[in-house]
Amino acid sequence: MTQEEIERWAKTLHDARKTVKPIEQISKEMEKFNRSDAYSIQERGRALREADGESLIGLKMGLTSEAKRKQMDLDAPLYGFLTNKMQVRDGGNYSLNGQIHPKIEPEVAFLISKELKGKVSRVEVLEACSEVYPCMEILDSRYQQFKYFSMEDVISDNSSSSQFVLGSAIKNFKDIDLTNLKLQMKVNGEVREEGNTGAISGDPVVSVIQLCELLGERGQVLPAGTIVLAGAATTAVKLEAGMVVELEMEKLGNLSIKVEE
Repeated sequence: MTQEEIERWAKTLHDARKTVKPIEQISKEMEKFNRSDAYSIQERGRALREADGESLIGLKMGLTSEAKRKQMDLDAPLYGFLTNKMQVRDGGNYSLNGQIHPKIEPEVAFLISKELKGKVSRVEVLEACSEVYPCMEILDSRYQQFKYFSMEDVISDNSSSSQFVLGSAIKNFKDIDLTNLKLQMKVNGEVREEGNTGAISGDPVVSVIQLCELLGERGQVLPAGTIVLAGAATTAVKLEAGMVVELEMEKLGNLSIKVEE
């Protein structure tokens, strides 16, 4: 893929998000389209958002659970970026205005306070982490169908990231077994999804390890001060007006949002 094509597709996806007008998948037009191209499109899309005044505050992993890979019919973990404009306040309102087909899923998030790069160990990740959060990520796709696309399509589209919600920070987490925390995601008081943090790469910390390796393949590092969403523990739930969505996560706490038109 040429640099001109990368620029064109980044702008096309950027405009689709801003105008709320989804597009056909890139792979339907481009025959030669690989994952390196896709991350280049994603990076140019991030630059466009930064040019609009947004600032990078985090990264998200996706497709880290078997349930999520089956739901999306895709085969490997991937990552996207998070900006300050993408954060929704815990207990706040979330508007469907400006969204295309949003869904929500339960996650664990980390605050990385020391730079990590390349192949790192679980111990190194935990030493670099200063806070852990219960979290929900809101996904949206800028494609016309929110499922039937390739890995390259979804990576280009910032790995379907739209917004995220963090619960209260847990600073004393060293004695918490992050691999085995029960969780429930409720809609209007009724359980819609339940699972265990072990569904996230077998261990949410492993997602951070995988992220460092993926960044390393691009010659990049995981900077200090970065929020990292580790990936979904269950399948995602479609958001509709009138929903109150609450996540209850063992030992990490609760968070919620109210969905409005």
